[in-house]
Amino acid sequence: MTVSHSVNTLKVKVAAVSAVAPTIKEFTLESVGAALPPFSPGSHIVVTMSGSDANGKAKKWKNAYSLLSDPRNTDAYKIAVRLQEVSRGGSEFMHSQVQVGDVLEITPPANLFAPLWRAKKHLLIAGGVGITPFMSYLPEMQRQGADFELHYCFRGKQTGAYAEELQQTLGDACVPYDADAGTRCDLAALLKQQPRGTHVYVCGPELLIEGVRQNAAQMGYPASLIHFEEFAAPKPGAPFRVTLKHSGQTIDVGAEESLLEALEAAAIDVPNMCRGGGCGQCQTKVIEGEVEHRDNYLGAAERADCIMPCVSRAKSKTLMLEL
Repeated sequence: MTVSHSVNTLKVKVAAVSAVAPTIKEFTLESVGAALPPFSPGSHIVVTMSGSDANGKAKKWKNAYSLLSDPRNTDAYKIAVRLQEVSRGGSEFMHSQVQVGDVLEITPPANLFAPLWRAKKHLLIAGGVGITPFMSYLPEMQRQGADFELHYCFRGKQTGAYAEELQQTLGDACVPYDADAGTRCDLAALLKQQPRGTHVYVCGPELLIEGVRQNAAQMGYPASLIHFEEFAAPKPGAPFRVTLKHSGQTIDVGAEESLLEALEAAAIDVPNMCRGGGCGQCQTKVIEGEVEHRDNYLGAAERADCIMPCVSRAKSKTLMLEL
């Protein structure tokens, strides 16, 4: 049984590949056929990569990447991919296999991290490759004359992609923090000095995001002023088995794959957008079993009988899903 909610995909050709840091590569993607759809600041795409796993078995990876080019220029899209130290396959594939001339499959742009233009001030906080969504913010903010600051945390040249370029372009509006040089961002002090009505946007490692959220909450920032995005790979866990209620089909979920990936491998097409537990698109009803929730979307009531299969797993050995 296939539950079909598929999103139309686009074919793009890799026009250029460049190393913007030792662990980060930038890919320029041009359309194959029709013009690329327009996008807004903060948008991302999901890239499908087809290859083989360590055992030689055919496998597909789907990863979400922020668009970092100017939204007013849709002649090409640009994304940046960091090679993860413990790669589940996707970042390693992009770094080692993808070359100029290759054709990739992507989803149309979607936006879960758009700036709120009515904000009196925009405080942008990036960690490492988390700079990428802000690269599409900046041209539009400059055109609109918006009040903004970019605070960019990185580790020397390893993860400091675009740091020099941003400092030259933005001047005092870009504040770099190079951990290798001993400079670190004091989140509490930074948040404390912001004027009322400032919206805070953060993208980067989980520790940075949680640091911003916790400090902001302690200072009384309304949750509506804090915006975050994290494209973290699903964390591994114990294997488990799911049963689909309507077909009776059973699917085994391995320790190193997400429930969403296991469903897709079995041709069960579940709607999804961010693949990181933040958008709610893949929310699925749970009929039986206990869930280990790892998302940032579901409320307490929804967690009683729903799961976000992109990141969450079973606590019990089995789950039954309303599919």
